Amino acid sequence: MLDSKNRYLKVSELTTLIKETLESQFYSILVEGEISNFKAASSGHFYFSLKDGNAVISAVFFKNAAKNISFIPSDGQLVKVTGDISVYPQRGNYQIICHTIEKSGEGEILAELEQRKKQLASEGLFDENFKKKLPLMPRKIAVVTSPTGAALKDILNVLKRRNNKINIIILPTLVQGNEAAPMIAAQIRRANMLELADVIIVGRGGGSLEDLLPFSSEEVVRAIYDSEIPVISAVGHEVDVSLSDFAADLRAPTPSAAAEIVSMESSLIEEEIAELANTLEESINRKLEALSVRLNNVSPQELEKTLRKNLNQFSQWLDDVRYDIQKNIVNRLKLLKLNIKLFTNSINAASPLEILKKGYAVVSNNDNGKQIKSAFETKEGKEISIRFLNDTLKAKVVSKPQAFGEGKKEKEENE
Repeated sequence: MLDSKNRYLKVSELTTLIKETLESQFYSILVEGEISNFKAASSGHFYFSLKDGNAVISAVFFKNAAKNISFIPSDGQLVKVTGDISVYPQRGNYQIICHTIEKSGEGEILAELEQRKKQLASEGLFDENFKKKLPLMPRKIAVVTSPTGAALKDILNVLKRRNNKINIIILPTLVQGNEAAPMIAAQIRRANMLELADVIIVGRGGGSLEDLLPFSSEEVVRAIYDSEIPVISAVGHEVDVSLSDFAADLRAPTPSAAAEIVSMESSLIEEEIAELANTLEESINRKLEALSVRLNNVSPQELEKTLRKNLNQFSQWLDDVRYDIQKNIVNRLKLLKLNIKLFTNSINAASPLEILKKGYAVVSNNDNGKQIKSAFETKEGKEISIRFLNDTLKAKVVSKPQAFGEGKKEKEENE
């Protein structure tokens, strides 16, 4: 861009022109927005952004003005500020230099989270009665977090220092952004489906309110609630609160604190084992001493009497058992004989020989030996055999059969 003298402007000159233009036009303005990425510098200045659904602008609250406000700003708060627009030349961006700030009510994010919290609480997802107890000395711990984040490093350092015999399963996931919540929930469900651990730590290091939102998503809260494995929520710093804290079986203020909770130092375990061993040994010795005293106070005659009494009772018990066994065997044999007899009678009743004994005979065709069941299965002049119980005779059909009843139908079918 050229000025009136056809000269190229330097960057600093252009920035100065923009700065003078903006600062002369936008002063003592009133702006309402939601605080984001709030940072309190050691100098006493407050740096943050103001945003709505469509835009973001940087803001700064210098120490002299900040000391007069009645509250500490934080992410998610909806506020009203007065101030002037200023350009920061070193970065070439514009910002609001705030003079006053006051709360305008809860920010959109906090209001949404509060509504979600009330809804999930009404369903019982935060009920203390459903909280599971953590195992005293877990052998396997699953960590659902970013594989490159500071939270994982802190957890690993604590576990290595306190008890390096604990197995650690890292379930990597995104911890911020729109894709983080489904990944976190999926890893929690995976740990349960494959039974990967005794305890699950879900968390990340600190961040802005927006950064921590995945841990307040409904999907993650429900996955934690449904987990059969106890879950520790370790999101952000001690002052950070996510809905996962309410659904988890235990909330840890930091990831390092979560690692402290699930790990007992090796030296403490060894000391406890030694104490238990001493207690057990002392208990056994006391019982042996008491038994020795009792034995010393009993004469051989009394011991023999007691032994004989016990042997007699045992002998009587054996006789009773032997009698019951013999009785059961006899009853089962009687029942078996009865069943055999009934079965034999059924077979005999169905035998053709038994039928022949009653005077019946079996008639068959002489040509092929096929049994004749009806008079219409032979013809006049045909030779037939008649079998009785003990003998057989030959005969010849001398007349046509006479049909009556069902035989008429059979005659018609044969003709």
